[in-house]
Amino acid sequence: MENHLGNDQNYKLDFHGKGSDFFGIIIVNWLLTIITLGIYYPWAKAKQLQFIYSSTSLNGDSFSFHGTGKEMFKGFIKAILIFGILYGVLISFVYLKMPFVGLLLFYIGFLAIFPIAIHGSYRYRMSRTSWRGIRFGYRGDRKEFTLLFFKWVGLTIITLGIYGAWMAMNMRNYLLGNVRFGDSEFQYDGDGGDYFMLNLKGYFLTIITLGIYSFWWQKDLFEYYVNNLSLKKNNERINFTSTATGGDFFGLVVVNVLILIFTLGLGYAWVVTRTMKFIFENVALDGNFDLDTLTQTEENYKDATGEDLSDFLDLDAVM
Repeated sequence: MENHLGNDQNYKLDFHGKGSDFFGIIIVNWLLTIITLGIYYPWAKAKQLQFIYSSTSLNGDSFSFHGTGKEMFKGFIKAILIFGILYGVLISFVYLKMPFVGLLLFYIGFLAIFPIAIHGSYRYRMSRTSWRGIRFGYRGDRKEFTLLFFKWVGLTIITLGIYGAWMAMNMRNYLLGNVRFGDSEFQYDGDGGDYFMLNLKGYFLTIITLGIYSFWWQKDLFEYYVNNLSLKKNNERINFTSTATGGDFFGLVVVNVLILIFTLGLGYAWVVTRTMKFIFENVALDGNFDLDTLTQTEENYKDATGEDLSDFLDLDAVM
């Protein structure tokens, strides 16, 4: 195999989706979801994701999302059944005049869903994403991640929330570290101590400056998320770097808020596309990884239950 080590490559991330196009998709989705009493929601989400992915490009070639409304609908039904069982258990114990036991079982079951939802969402979303026909994949183990998740939650509770910073970074390290892009793999090197100090600094400076520093806090967080991410294959690597400033975040947030206020929320589509464009314009890629050498290694996974559970729990993907 030819060794590309030391040969700098050119990379360009871009988002070219238009707010007007996304607005048309959202309006149709809203109407059909209302008319069908929510049944159309999985198809609505699939169409939105297909728009977002196809509007995002790397070196001029767009990403693709291959998930379908039918796949998501099956996951949607499973998610409803799971939550239905949880609420059924709660109501049953309330009827038996044992509300404390019912609440305890409900919250244990509810908490247990979180790692399953996160793991399932990553597995589905990654396997249904491709670029130049090369699929992404997620190789995390559900049992391993679930055990780690409860370990991290336990430590967070014992430390009265202080360990939360370490939990956030451990989770990001595990999830992103198990994402594959063909025969390459992502690596995340976040540290809980650094993340804790970053948030501590942001919290106090935001209070001292009466909220003004919050935009620079957001910049610091975005920078930390991006700068610790890399993509590697053998001795080749692509490093991600944030170029955004606090002033950039100030401008983005203020304009987005004004758009939502003066359009009474109808400008949401433009807010989303502006934000996506901002993100990709402010992520620089540098390295010696020749993308033309990528080969297919990942398989399709069509169970969208985790994706729909994540929606119900309002969980955003880490990536």
